[in-house]
Amino acid sequence: MTQYEISQLIDQVLAARASFKPVLIRGGGTKAFYGNPFDRAGEAPVVLDMRSLKGIVNYHPSELVITALAGTPLQEIVETLDSEGQMLAFDPPSFGVEATLGGCVSAGLSGPGRLGGGPVKDYVLGAHLLDAQGRVLKFGGEVMKNVAGYDVSRLLTGAMGMFGALTQVSVKVAPKPFEVCTLEWALDEAAALSQSLSWRAKPLPISATSWEIVGGAGRLRARLAGSAAALLSARQSLGGEVVDLAEATKYWVALREHALDFFATPVLWRVACAPGTPVLDLGPTLTEWAGGQRWIAANSDPLHIRNVAEQAGGHATLFRQLTDQPLPPGGVFHPLSQGNETIVRRLKLEFDSKSVFNPGRLIAGI
Repeated sequence: MTQYEISQLIDQVLAARASFKPVLIRGGGTKAFYGNPFDRAGEAPVVLDMRSLKGIVNYHPSELVITALAGTPLQEIVETLDSEGQMLAFDPPSFGVEATLGGCVSAGLSGPGRLGGGPVKDYVLGAHLLDAQGRVLKFGGEVMKNVAGYDVSRLLTGAMGMFGALTQVSVKVAPKPFEVCTLEWALDEAAALSQSLSWRAKPLPISATSWEIVGGAGRLRARLAGSAAALLSARQSLGGEVVDLAEATKYWVALREHALDFFATPVLWRVACAPGTPVLDLGPTLTEWAGGQRWIAANSDPLHIRNVAEQAGGHATLFRQLTDQPLPPGGVFHPLSQGNETIVRRLKLEFDSKSVFNPGRLIAGI
């Protein structure tokens, strides 16, 4: 049945290419707001619905790898892993029950657990890609030591479908921690950043951090994850107040899914910073990843925000915007350097010479 469904998708792609129509890749649609909007006015795109490609292809818990079709609901992946005491360590946001594994990898977004677990691209071992010529290309594999040469699977992670449509993905998984505990402190932003920076130099089992204003006062939270002995030692070293487990669990999920009150804003910037970056003073802020990620709820001048981000050794993305708001120069994502843009254009030419897939979604004009 799967081969028939892939054949149907291939036929759609080839028909679109022959008629010079762009192809918009769609999964569950929970991240449709993310990225640049479709910018080919007057053209009727072909929507490639990937949800027919669903199901877990291969999963043996002892191998710490799961392989599934791209349209498989992300929640199904999470529940399957949870039943075996395992998880996706990069803690991906769903933003809705319709989220798919392919959309998770294509968007490349990680949740609070990225601090301890690392980014999505570190976990993608292999991928199958439907290209503009109707071929299903296979990259990587299903084991952790099989990559030779250029790792295309990582290239496809966070590419927003610009090179083609993912049909199958193999992802490395991790055991769930034996215990978790959340601590909190009443600190202003500067003190919280200083505290978080000091933790980086210590062997602490911290899997996530956050700082935000709650009830007019700053609050820093840190989630510990590991063995009972490691958590006991860390608690004695760090101090802080212990947060009720049920409350803490609910909080970290709400943070990951942007269900906190802070995110109820029409305009949201995501700023990545180098470790040790001080307060940015860009507006209402929620901080994650020990200061490495700052969410800014302000409709500010894009050039100013991006300049501040660059000075902080990072970049800025207009994560969510008003529907009638003009795009920042170069689109919602931070403009690439000339050298990097040249490389991306060459890769796009190699994979999708007719610019069929998701035109402009990641980089305006490509």
